[in-house]
Amino acid sequence: MFDISVILVIIATFLFAGMVKGVIGLGLPTVSLAILTVAIDLPTAMALLLVPSLVTNVWQAASGGNGRAIVMRIWPFLLMAGATVWLGATALTRVDLSLLSACLGILLIAYSALSLSGVRLSIASHHETWVGPLLGIVNGILTGMTGSFVVPGVLFLQSIGLSRDVLIQAMGILFTISTLALALALGSNHLLSMQQTVISGIALFPAILGMIIGQRIRFNLSEQRFRRIFFTSLLLLGIYIIATAFGVLS
Repeated sequence: MFDISVILVIIATFLFAGMVKGVIGLGLPTVSLAILTVAIDLPTAMALLLVPSLVTNVWQAASGGNGRAIVMRIWPFLLMAGATVWLGATALTRVDLSLLSACLGILLIAYSALSLSGVRLSIASHHETWVGPLLGIVNGILTGMTGSFVVPGVLFLQSIGLSRDVLIQAMGILFTISTLALALALGSNHLLSMQQTVISGIALFPAILGMIIGQRIRFNLSEQRFRRIFFTSLLLLGIYIIATAFGVLS
């Protein structure tokens, strides 16, 4: 299914994506999708990220000691974010994949632009009960369509006043649920093969190595500077994906 050049791209992609996660605490699925969709189709890229994403995010979700409090507070959001992934994933077999790739590019641009602009949204606690499930539905559908977990889920978590450590653990919980739901959705739509699962498992090793390297980089490079470089690169990559999807660069 994959020639040696594509396998090397996969290994390099997860090494780099792991480095990003090691430095800033997120970005493994986002980075891996952004790069892989340039070399392979979107559903295959989504399948390959499953094992590295699940393992690294289970660890993140279990660290911090605030899991119960987080789930009790945002369970309606988490429930809808997981339950609606299958709905978005049905588009993978019914919609032109170039359009879905373009959608991924738009999400990357939106996420990067908001992060670079320093915009910080704020949601009052008495609005969480209805805003959470609504954004959970949107996040789940977009996860199924594009494999990206971050928009608007991470923006919601950032806007409800969680402390840094609690936010990181909450993102881990969201990403874990989203990854499991995505695996089930891809499998039910016959878009997840045993070979893809095996290669995804192999990709875990460069991802973990990248995380170790990234954690060391964190001590020598300011997180703010790295985030600026990262989100600028992600924005440009989003533009490239959109241009490729619509044949501008073909």
